[in-house]
Amino acid sequence: MPTQPCRVLTGDRPTGALHLGHYFGSLQNRVRLQAEGAELFIVVPDYQVLTDRDVAEHLAERVEDLVLDYLAVGIDAAKAVIFTHSAVPALNQLLLPFLSLVSVAELHRNPTVKDEIAHSRQAAVSGLMLTYPVHQAADILFCKAGLVPVGQDQLPHLEAARTIARRFNSRYAPGGSPVFPEPEALLSAMPLLLGTDGGKMSKSRGNAIALGASEDETARLLKGAKTDAERRIAFDPVSRPEVSSLLQLAALCQGRDPHTVAAEIGDAGASRLKAVVTEAVNEYLRPIRKRRADLATDRAHLRAVLARGNARANEIADATLAQVKTAMGMRY
Repeated sequence: MPTQPCRVLTGDRPTGALHLGHYFGSLQNRVRLQAEGAELFIVVPDYQVLTDRDVAEHLAERVEDLVLDYLAVGIDAAKAVIFTHSAVPALNQLLLPFLSLVSVAELHRNPTVKDEIAHSRQAAVSGLMLTYPVHQAADILFCKAGLVPVGQDQLPHLEAARTIARRFNSRYAPGGSPVFPEPEALLSAMPLLLGTDGGKMSKSRGNAIALGASEDETARLLKGAKTDAERRIAFDPVSRPEVSSLLQLAALCQGRDPHTVAAEIGDAGASRLKAVVTEAVNEYLRPIRKRRADLATDRAHLRAVLARGNARANEIADATLAQVKTAMGMRY
């Protein structure tokens, strides 16, 4: 009897263009997992845009652009389930019983929520922000994902999903077959890439190179990247984080070791480093950008991909919600 492929749940908020940090930290890994036979679920959490802002601007365009990036990097739309939060009512219904399984104190203690509140664009913390981990638990558990690729900073959210799964099974399926599996984290081995300002690479901070950026724009951004005063280029992530991040980026694009890239540049300084990185990035992204430009001419195709994904996600969410209602004695 064939084993069921592992389900992997991942996604990105539609708050801006995906960039090199997303690609090497997550997107590349999604393509690999799909090639290895994983059943890939990619949520576009449009409702969650509102966790740290008052309005969701240009949302339709940004959702389509996410789909565009996914297809351009190699996600197979015929196999992956790419869907939006707002199109799957049964998924969002899971939020209500899940909220009953966590305390307000636990939500306040979540370190990821604390960090997101600290960087929020809102004058006051909304209920949506506070319950963000429970929304993510619904995203993960509705399709009974076994693996969730996360960064170290997202581990508290995944632990919240594991806790909710465990408590639901204990309360509503004691001694029987559990309704939900406890998903495992798949931590990325990829080192952190810094933004051009030396801070965390972010869609909202203007310090990232978007996958869809032009070669000229890429060159301009990298020319302004922060380095340091030492002329000799060396890979030392602790003492020289900005220079080392640029070396890491060139090495990733070239499939080489960053120490080797540094040795070749030697005493040529930061200007040569930036030129090497620019050439490496543009060469690596050229086929991705070509596919992206070709796909962008048919926006109807992007919407069709979403429609198929939404339909499949609804089938699964409806079945899961039916299980939940049965376990809770709510089948009237």
